[in-house]
Amino acid sequence: MELQKVIRTRKSVRKFKDIKPDWRDIIESIDSARFSPVAGNNYTLKFIVISDREKIEKLSVICQQDFIKQAHYVVVACSKPERLINEFGPAGKIYARQQAGAAIQNFLLSLTEKGLSACWIGFFVERQIKRLLKIPEGVDVEAVFPIGYEYQKSLTKKAKIEIESILFFDEYDNKKMNKSHKLSA
Repeated sequence: MELQKVIRTRKSVRKFKDIKPDWRDIIESIDSARFSPVAGNNYTLKFIVISDREKIEKLSVICQQDFIKQAHYVVVACSKPERLINEFGPAGKIYARQQAGAAIQNFLLSLTEKGLSACWIGFFVERQIKRLLKIPEGVDVEAVFPIGYEYQKSLTKKAKIEIESILFFDEYDNKKMNKSHKLSA
């Protein structure tokens, strides 16, 4: 699949078929996360792949998202920002979150390319996830991803924000490009 097509077709899916994905596809998608930008050459992100039905049920409750129970696999992304904080001070925590977002996007795009679907869940009770998965102190839970095959391909396309709404030139809120910098068609 071409990159632009993958980017444009990736979406959050909350209803999965009862078909178990090949766990190797999930591992390969996690592997793609390693190639994202990394602050100070300190990779902080870790992934936990969960297939235990009881733990998946508990994650569904912790995240208050009933559909998670449908997934055969759930991936939890965590980061340990300690080294970045030691190197960059308080900004290290921000850098850890930034690189987590970049790595997670690689992961999600790779899943899409393999025909898998996921939903990025950021609402959860972190201390409960840490207890359930034995995640130590100093490690932040970044997100939870139930993974599966989309139950039914949606025929309606979700409206995306127009580029004119997010693009400025030279300063915030300036929507006009300097004439000497205009792009040629």
